[in-house]
Amino acid sequence: MRDNSKSTGIFLLCAAVFFVLPAGCRQRKTDKPQIALIMKSLANEFFKTMEDGARAHHKEHAEQYDLRAVGIKDELDVAQQIRLVELMMAQGVGAIVIAPADSKALVPVCKRAVDAGIIVVNIDNKFDAAVLADKGVRIPFVGPDNRKGAAMAGEYLAGRLKAGDKVAILEGAPNTFNGIQRKLGFEDAMKAAGMNIVGSQSGYWEMAKANQVASAMLTEYLDLKALLCANDSMALGAIAAIRAAGKSESILVVGFDNISAVQKLLKEGSILCTIDQHADKLAVYGIEYALEMLAKKGMPADRETPVDLITAEKVQ
Repeated sequence: MRDNSKSTGIFLLCAAVFFVLPAGCRQRKTDKPQIALIMKSLANEFFKTMEDGARAHHKEHAEQYDLRAVGIKDELDVAQQIRLVELMMAQGVGAIVIAPADSKALVPVCKRAVDAGIIVVNIDNKFDAAVLADKGVRIPFVGPDNRKGAAMAGEYLAGRLKAGDKVAILEGAPNTFNGIQRKLGFEDAMKAAGMNIVGSQSGYWEMAKANQVASAMLTEYLDLKALLCANDSMALGAIAAIRAAGKSESILVVGFDNISAVQKLLKEGSILCTIDQHADKLAVYGIEYALEMLAKKGMPADRETPVDLITAEKVQ
């Protein structure tokens, strides 16, 4: 007698997956390529702006591709982001544009996607080169030179300080390439200007965590002159700590990302400068590259995107 238990089980599993997925997430039959945008935390204004930019682009080019934009709730929820990649693979998308929460941990699942014939484009936070080489996979990076951007902010800050002044750095998550590069850029500028870097700790990209770290630094280094923050969310946390300590007039703050929440603070002088890496366009650059790769079936090189110094004078 033929054993149908295995095939019956597979049918039931597929049916269950189909009915559990929201209608908008199910694979639709279409001649247009399906592109998945997988971001980090949508609670971070930077990534919400990225999503808005991607959706606006899709609205203008709806005849060219279908878009699925998803993100994680927590900047550090690497496991959930891996599951999102697996979900998009299961749904048969043609391309994945990803801003990885971890520069190393997301490489294996993205390699599986590449091996399955899916185009993968890395944006925002660059995959670790050594892990890519170890896994034998090439994934193009479309994004800014974070070290150069951070150095621009640091150089602008140095013009407001004098050699020997004490400064500290609020780093991004230590498992992210862009966080590491921004720290290096800040260090480049501070060392070149002869500043004294007295502390450097991670705020893990989050405002609340950065507030705690900054508060401790202000207590430890009473004559601190500046805090260099690897993103604007942490800059907001640092500013709150400075205000609570009554030191708003004596400590300068720089950030990175140019989120809208810092615009007023730039105008009033609470934050000295930030770096705009054009969140609204960053995903678009990746999507356009994915479409190019789908059309040409080639493997393009990395593509650098702009970074700009934003000061009070540049805020409208």
